[in-house]
Amino acid sequence: MWKWLVDTLRTNPEIAVFLCLSIGAYIGKLSFKGVGLGAVTGTLLTALVVGQLGITVSNDVRAIFFLLFLFAIGYGVGPQFVQGIAKNGLPQALFSILICALCLGTAWVAGRIAGYDIGSTAGLFAGASTISSALALSVDAIEQLGLAAGETTRLVNAVPTAFAMTYIFGTIGATMIICVVGPKLLGIDLVAACRAYERKMGGHGQSGDGLRAWHLHIVRAYRIGDGSDWIGKSASEIEAGHGLAQLFIERIRRDTQIVDATADMTLRVGDVVAVAGNRAVMMQLTSPTLVEVEDAELLNVPVEGTEMLITNRKVNGKTLAELAELPSTRGIFLRRIRRGATGIDIPVLPATTLHRGDVVTVVGRPQDISRVLAAFGRADRATEETDIALVAAAIVIGAILGSIVLRMGSVPVTLSSSGGVLLAGIALGWLRSVHPTFGRVPPAANWLMNALGLNMFIAVVGLSSGPSFVAGVQELGFSLFLWGMVVTSVPLILALYIGRYVFRFDDAILLGCVAGARASTASLGMLTARAKSQTPALGFTVSCAVSNTLLTIGGILIVLLAR
Repeated sequence: MWKWLVDTLRTNPEIAVFLCLSIGAYIGKLSFKGVGLGAVTGTLLTALVVGQLGITVSNDVRAIFFLLFLFAIGYGVGPQFVQGIAKNGLPQALFSILICALCLGTAWVAGRIAGYDIGSTAGLFAGASTISSALALSVDAIEQLGLAAGETTRLVNAVPTAFAMTYIFGTIGATMIICVVGPKLLGIDLVAACRAYERKMGGHGQSGDGLRAWHLHIVRAYRIGDGSDWIGKSASEIEAGHGLAQLFIERIRRDTQIVDATADMTLRVGDVVAVAGNRAVMMQLTSPTLVEVEDAELLNVPVEGTEMLITNRKVNGKTLAELAELPSTRGIFLRRIRRGATGIDIPVLPATTLHRGDVVTVVGRPQDISRVLAAFGRADRATEETDIALVAAAIVIGAILGSIVLRMGSVPVTLSSSGGVLLAGIALGWLRSVHPTFGRVPPAANWLMNALGLNMFIAVVGLSSGPSFVAGVQELGFSLFLWGMVVTSVPLILALYIGRYVFRFDDAILLGCVAGARASTASLGMLTARAKSQTPALGFTVSCAVSNTLLTIGGILIVLLAR
């Protein structure tokens, strides 16, 4: 039975690949106190074990899925990468560039001191920095060095070995340093820092669901009595008097007629008005001259909720407080802001800025929704269709341009096809956020290309490297694990102090910036849980987009440095 199974896997290597994906995904889901290995490491470890059976898989399979993965990475980070580099978030982008350089430099120095070869140094960098995409680019870069076939194979096999030995602490250690050690080293009370930051940003400074109270709303009916200060005022004047409390007059019953309120409509004695607004503010409206009444017909205000993609450059970088003053936002309630490839929730605060590419959830009357869509962007309506033609064209163009070799003297310089595809993904992702009429890749489709592309690549690499893995572990020994701890810890600890004393980030977003600069999504999840707030995410999105790109490219640079 065993011999039959082994022969079947050797004859049909595609079965072995999917076996590694299945078992690896299950292993990746296992976690301890919210920290797990993830599907990539689970797949690699499984493939290294299955690879002991001597299974051969064509490198063409690896190359195809690798390009698909790189495009998905670039497409996902494109809007925030360009946003951070171009204007808003520039300090966070510069911080990320510096931390990426520290990660790369620390790995290179450690490899030189320990005497590791190119493959082991590249694996050390990718594993200790927990950037799986760098592993893929390192393998590709080594194969482009033009070395002898046997030497190339040896170095390529060393990459996943070093990666597997350093990734575990890279994941767990980074999370602990950012979320547990960092606040203690800097003396940060994360919950208090987030509350103070929220108050400074115009919010309530409450923990948990308190942030959401700024935009939760109800609708109530009031009869305007004689002597009310609402008499003779327009709807817009009354709404402006409550500032950021977001109070809107939606409908008016005048005599026996019900009409939709307009901004310039003047109120009279005896009018019954349907008012929508913040629950706490609404409870304070009742007075002898403004009596709450029950009017089911008046209160039956038609509303709808829509997810809106921000595309208007005039909106880009504006705070919610500034945008609330625009006529186009009258009657609109903001429920949610999601940013970046992974849809990170951004706290809704008056001083929060909107970026092009953000997806916001708004609620209001149909006519109000239509007005704000025309001014801000377009509806991000759910669809399963992917623009396959443009995705494939971007991969082709990026790969061809990246394959061009330029010479600086006698030194050949090239992005490689993989680097070109990554940049093509960034370009298309950014263009899609600005001109959302083409190039759509739904989040689910982008996730599948990302996850399947990388894990298929990792499975093939692991199966090919399996026979040499044990020998590699015996050769490198426990010292590689210790060097991995150094390469993980040193840049992160330095990042804590650089972020506070050089860039002077607020304590509430500092740790989010550090997590983003290491592209550590797991750390952000633990941070927001410990902070009881989404505020740390304000420092994560731009820094993560920049670092995800630069650390990936670092997979090429570490090979060039270690030559």
